[in-house]
Amino acid sequence: MRRRPNTTFLLTFITFLILFAIFSLNLSRNALSRFRYSDSVSDLDTRHNTNDDNLFLNEYSHPKRRVSSIHFKVSISTVSILLPDWEIMLIVSPNTPLHYDYNYRCVFRNGAFSPARFSGVLPFMNVSTFKCDLPESVRRRRIFSQPALVTEASENEMNDPSPAPELLRWNFLVYESFSTEDDVVLFAKGVNHRQGYDRSPSELRCVFTTGEGNAVRTAVTSSVQEVFRCPRPDHALLFPESEKIGISLEIIAENLVVPSVASYRPRPKPRPNSVMKAQAQPKYFLCACTMVYNVGKFLREWVMYHSKVGVENFILYDNNSDDNLETVVNELHEEGYNITTLLWIWPKTQEAGFSHSILHSKSNALCSWIMYVDVDEFVFSPSWIGSSYKTRNELPSLKSMLPHRQMSKVGRIGQVSMQCNEFGPSGQRKNPTEGVTQGYTCRRRVEQRHKSIVLVDAVDPSLRNVIHHFEVNEKEGYRSKQLSMEKGVVNHYKYQAWDEFKNKFRRRVSAYVVDWRQNVNLKSKDRTPGLGFQPIEPKDWVHKFCEVRDQRLKSLTQTWFSIYLRHNETRMAWQKKLRDYFIP
Repeated sequence: MRRRPNTTFLLTFITFLILFAIFSLNLSRNALSRFRYSDSVSDLDTRHNTNDDNLFLNEYSHPKRRVSSIHFKVSISTVSILLPDWEIMLIVSPNTPLHYDYNYRCVFRNGAFSPARFSGVLPFMNVSTFKCDLPESVRRRRIFSQPALVTEASENEMNDPSPAPELLRWNFLVYESFSTEDDVVLFAKGVNHRQGYDRSPSELRCVFTTGEGNAVRTAVTSSVQEVFRCPRPDHALLFPESEKIGISLEIIAENLVVPSVASYRPRPKPRPNSVMKAQAQPKYFLCACTMVYNVGKFLREWVMYHSKVGVENFILYDNNSDDNLETVVNELHEEGYNITTLLWIWPKTQEAGFSHSILHSKSNALCSWIMYVDVDEFVFSPSWIGSSYKTRNELPSLKSMLPHRQMSKVGRIGQVSMQCNEFGPSGQRKNPTEGVTQGYTCRRRVEQRHKSIVLVDAVDPSLRNVIHHFEVNEKEGYRSKQLSMEKGVVNHYKYQAWDEFKNKFRRRVSAYVVDWRQNVNLKSKDRTPGLGFQPIEPKDWVHKFCEVRDQRLKSLTQTWFSIYLRHNETRMAWQKKLRDYFIP
């Protein structure tokens, strides 16, 4: 007689198999999710074909959708971009009213949420931006959907079940555009993959699109780094005057339009007389331009020093600072310094930002020459030592390093370059309150790299630049000139007290400088000798990179900027306001 199968045993065995299958599938999904996105966005393969009519900022409309157990009053129309380090940037649709006293959140499809922080208004798009972090629970998903930007203000539930679009990826995106008098300039990540390799312009086209899905294409005339140029479309014939126009790039061979958050803004034609005047007479002879992040504590010294030696205007591309930069800039404004701050929120785009600054200066007739140095870099001439320039009313000028009139069209100087001396911590364990020029006085023996002052009209139309040095237009007879170390030099206070220096691990603004946390490109000059891949203070850091005692600029600035107070005490002019030192 046959024995009947044990029903309890069979049910237990089947249940075990089902649970094991579910566990394996979940584990596989987690592994795939981690593979698809790492801290380095360059690991992503985000290229996918996209229709023309859903690419652009003025086209998108973020759907409202049901989120269980959370109630909101408003779901704001946005487009979202996944940045490095699991950060999300949300760009609010143009003309969307916002209440800045509300608390905003990013809400995701699985019900997870994270606080949304207001990041500022993009000056060239005139749109508001927020940032939030991608929650851990969402990172495990295979597809990252765009979050809803909401405010907790009532018990009205979002009830549109429409699926959310996928997050745009930062490593493949058209992120900015600029309309000149002659053409349109686009800024894009991921089209030209690496330094030294640029796609031929013939491989690309610019695509202009409207909300109705109408599109027109124009040829790309220049493709260099993250900068692309193309002719403007015939706006009068193709688009109504009031309509917003999206813009992107098409990779012809792949039949692929690059995702974009940029828009095309036709440039109004100025009167002929004003154009001729603007081209002939820029407002300032010498400007300084740099990209900044959280440099509020250092800015006063940098601005006050360079202003005294000839810089008339300062252009700051703010890489989304969250310190007291705005307060310091406003104080300097009140004291009479000319400073323009432009929010440039895009990560690792220093070269693109500098290319943009040339367009910005030309468009507004701002500068004849622009000096590109960082806030920890100070330009001076050793020939000033021992000269007759000893009072504040009679100081030397960086303008003396530059040609004022060049009659010949052959061999004209379009760029002046100076080599850098790199200073070490000089025994400092914290930021010197009297300023970097006073606190850091010991440097490396061999000069490193160089920084430049460029004639705006001499910059090559491609706008190519690497490490503060532009390619000049040789076809127009321009060339670069290297100054001797006695005529001009840059004091680069690079290796500062450890608490300041370690911040460089998180933010490397150049598109071609590797994140120091990655175990790659170990021989790069950008890397710090003897430093690993973590922000851990090396042994005897305070005495590193000290081969030559150099107090030349310290002595000059003491002569020019020291202020004598009571009881034989002195302060530098960029320290706290004088009234803070006097006791009533």
